[in-house]
Amino acid sequence: MTEQPDDSHAREGAKLRIVHCFRSPVGGIFRHVRDLAEAQAAEGHSVGIVCDSSTGGAREEELIQALLPHLELGLHRTPMKRQVSPSDLLAFLRLFRRIKALNPDILHTHGAKGGVYGRGIGTLLRVFGSSVARIYCPHGGSLHYDAATRSGRLFFRIEHWLEKMTDALVFVSEYEARTYSQKVGPPRKPWRIVPNGIREEEFVPVATRPDAADFLYIGMMRDLKGTDVFIDALAQLRDRRGIAPTAKIVGDGPDKARYEAQVRRLGLEPTTRFHPAMATRTAFSMARIVVVPSRAESMPYVVLEAAAAARPIIATRVGGIPEIFAAEQQRLVAPGDVAALAEAMDRLLDQPSRAAAEAQRLREIVHPRFSIQHMTDVVSALYGDCRRQSETSGSRRPLF
Repeated sequence: MTEQPDDSHAREGAKLRIVHCFRSPVGGIFRHVRDLAEAQAAEGHSVGIVCDSSTGGAREEELIQALLPHLELGLHRTPMKRQVSPSDLLAFLRLFRRIKALNPDILHTHGAKGGVYGRGIGTLLRVFGSSVARIYCPHGGSLHYDAATRSGRLFFRIEHWLEKMTDALVFVSEYEARTYSQKVGPPRKPWRIVPNGIREEEFVPVATRPDAADFLYIGMMRDLKGTDVFIDALAQLRDRRGIAPTAKIVGDGPDKARYEAQVRRLGLEPTTRFHPAMATRTAFSMARIVVVPSRAESMPYVVLEAAAAARPIIATRVGGIPEIFAAEQQRLVAPGDVAALAEAMDRLLDQPSRAAAEAQRLREIVHPRFSIQHMTDVVSALYGDCRRQSETSGSRRPLF
């Protein structure tokens, strides 16, 4: 007979052992996990993280060091490739051993790769007698694929199958929940919409430095984020105005060298500067207008952070961004449209008072709707539902 793990710590209202599993400790997923982990630790739970060891830079290392005191179960890193590869099996086995040793009550998985690893591991733990709850949040991930493509159809079939290994789903925006229903199928398991939240202190406006550039791009260097569109819009704006606007491009990513080459090719080097990843509010002070030219998003933190800091912002109509802008969403531009982005940048650059007024209105819209406390409360309630279901079904709880 398989020895049953001691789950006495998982009773309703008791201290939970929560493990967050995701691939890359960068960007919005990492911010989301950090915020949840800190809040859950503050509530008295034991929290741990497992993630990739091959991504992230100096800025991410700073964030990890700041997070460690909150992680009673520790931070465990192992190589996880972004694309499917033979090394996935070894990564799965390493992760299984580590997560099994942590004996979690909640295994909260994030992103496509984290969702595959974590839900598979959680299901295998059930074989060994655990009653771990398997939570999955896509954070966009595989949902960004086109349903008309072969790869998209394959990934959506996998997501549909993996839902059998899921106890509850979390979506960070109405858009993400709707997209999941359309591409994967209506959820068959309990689910909640849990918008990303930010801290109260982030609603203090950020002052603009005297030497600030005209525009700021901050984020991962990937075509999905529209970095190339931003650079092309800068060139088009230069051709339109006869003088190039100044710009800061802040961040890291796999395509950074290609974007640097694009800047050189377009003759924008004298007015466009690249900077490594840094604290968002520090970057906000370096430019007068924030530009988010993404081709796809779920619920981007950079938009929430810019709005909270009262920074003028130009963004695209993708993912959950219209939900953030609400009554102001008519200001959003079409994704991938260089001319439309350049037009919006040109208009705001010439009207600083309008830019400031728009920024203040968006800050007032965001303030009451996006908080870490709300995010944590909804997730905690979902955990509680899963634990109650576990206790009700007991040893008869199904693996799938």
